[in-house]
Amino acid sequence: MINKILEDFYGEVNSSKWAKITKCSPDTALRDIHDLISKDVLLKDSGGGRSTGYILSQIRNGAKKKD
Repeated sequence: MINKILEDFYGEVNSSKWAKITKCSPDTALRDIHDLISKDVLLKDSGGGRSTGYILSQIRNGAKKKD
């Protein structure tokens, strides 16, 4: 999923988009997102509620890392 965000996903992702793309349940999507937030891979975008958006921390900081 991270590769997909880096390669061809524009904007922010929310838990329902994550669930559809990865073909998992919304609960699993949210657990995945929270795990990546704890590892400083994703950041919670401003806003909140059911449509909370998340972005890659590298993009927010302006340094897109190449592997």
